[in-house]
Formats: sequence, C-alpha cells, structure tokens
Amino acid sequence: MDRIIAKRESLLAKKRRIRKSLSGSAERPRLSVFRSEKHITCQIIDDARGITLVATGTSTEAIAAQVKELKPIEAAKVVGEALATAALAKGISSVAFDRNGRRYAGRIQALADAARAKGLSF
Repeated sequence: MDRIIAKRESLLAKKRRIRKSLSGSAERPRLSVFRSEKHITCQIIDDARGITLVATGTSTEAIAAQVKELKPIEAAKVVGEALATAALAKGISSVAFDRNGRRYAGRIQALADAARAKGLSF
C-alpha cells in the first residue's frame, strides 16, 4: 500500500512542478490530459479566465458508444480526434500540451498524435 501512495505522491509532485511553468492563455490555451485505468479525458483550458473551453473523454455519452469495443489506445485516438474537431470548430488551433505528469507514451501519445493529425498544433 505504501508503494501505491508513494507513486501517487510522486505524480502529484511532478504535476505541481510542470504547472509552475505551463499556463494557458486566450491565444494558446492549455490542453490537459487525464488518464485513469479505465478512461481518458482531456480539456482545453484558458487559465487566464479560469474556464474550460472544450472537454471530451471516453466517459462522455457521445464517445462512450464509439469506444465501447475498442482497445484503450484506439479509444484515445477517437478522443483526440473528437477534441481537435471541437476545438477547431471553436476557433482554437494552437494549444500548450499538459500531460499531467505522465510519460508521453501509450494512450497519451495516441491522443496527441490524433489531435495533431486533425489540425491542432502544439
């Protein structure tokens, strides 16, 4: 149990370190990705105003039906494409990528690559 708590505390410390220097603005909002064991969610945030501009994930109704039978990496690709489409519709073309202390690999990388392929730049 101590190992699980230590891992969680380590992740939170990384998140705090990253957020000291990474911030979203009106011109370039922050794309924050949260990964759990079962789901992946992401949101585009304007930190200057403190609002979420676009949000989506595997737990949202529109995407849950699409990703029900998919593997996790394929589901992350669907989420990345949906996020990029919604962001471009709102006029957001450039974002700062915040991986929330996680490594840029697996589902995080699949989501980012799919968003880039749809036209989002970061």
